[in-house]
Amino acid sequence: MADPRSVTERRTDAQRRHDPTVRGFASDNYAGVHPEVLAAIAQANGGHQVAYGEDQYTEHLQRVIRSHFGQTAEAFPVFNGTGANVVALQAMTDRWGAVICAESAHIHVDECGAPERVGGLKLLTVPTEDGKLTPELIDRQAYGWDDEHRAMPQVVSITQNTELGTVYTPDEVRAICEHAHERNMLVHLDGSRIANAAASLDVPMRAFTNAVGVDVLSLGGTKNGALFGEAVVVINPDAVRAMKHVRKMSMQLASKMRFISAQFEALLARDLWLRNARHANTMAKRLAAGVRTVDGVEILYPVQANAVFARLPHDVTERLQKRYRFYFWDEAAGDVRWMCSFDTTVEDVDGLVEALREEMRR
Repeated sequence: MADPRSVTERRTDAQRRHDPTVRGFASDNYAGVHPEVLAAIAQANGGHQVAYGEDQYTEHLQRVIRSHFGQTAEAFPVFNGTGANVVALQAMTDRWGAVICAESAHIHVDECGAPERVGGLKLLTVPTEDGKLTPELIDRQAYGWDDEHRAMPQVVSITQNTELGTVYTPDEVRAICEHAHERNMLVHLDGSRIANAAASLDVPMRAFTNAVGVDVLSLGGTKNGALFGEAVVVINPDAVRAMKHVRKMSMQLASKMRFISAQFEALLARDLWLRNARHANTMAKRLAAGVRTVDGVEILYPVQANAVFARLPHDVTERLQKRYRFYFWDEAAGDVRWMCSFDTTVEDVDGLVEALREEMRR
């Protein structure tokens, strides 16, 4: 039976499926799509373009990528961040290879074992105080290359910025790269929030990637205003093998790749990536400043990007979660994480701070 409602009525009902005034601090993935990115997707639509990355948008994206990451850089768009990490690490390791990473790394705690189960590699983790590896910490796992009983350390993977919201300086990344390369290991950078790190450091992304020795990076877009899509950026062509085949075998080859590439072009060709990240970082700093005025709340890590980690009484967190969406980071300890996005407003931040103050008084 045909729907008797008009097109306008049906469209209005569809718009009511969510309340666009609802705001949260659970994840920067909760945010919508930046209007400039949506416009780029619409512009890429219409007509026919060659599938599987042979389109004009993906071709032009390579020039944009090289302007950020050097003349040897090549981008391989994929669907999501886990896919980017799995494809990158799989292409960088042998079947017997292992990857050294922080114990808190996303590839270890948030990807459902995909690097190991899908990528077929071993993760060698190291506990850290702030989410950051150092040459000394790397050496806790960097041994046994000739021991056939142990997975061979071949890659060091760092996250910029880290899962704890901290940021590596260019000198820190350089030290890691030099240390890894001296031991014949490669360096992968998980850059799902790479724009926030660059904004925090006030340097171009190249300053802590190709300029200091990073071989391959996972370039994030979704957390910074894209609809979907990330990219593996190969800076050192000698660091990978059969990237196109690995991407396809890992189910990360988009047939209509132009719609991923168009989003990255919108973000990276000018300064949208930086504007979005700077705004998110600024909102996180405002949030941290407000939280520090609330008695009984402890901020756990330096607020260097768009994340704020805090420790609250358990009952306060549960009441506050009914007013604003956010997650426990460590429920047993009472630790929570608040994330700010490109569309977080001053009113959002101040509202959360005031709600926290009210709940702490109860």
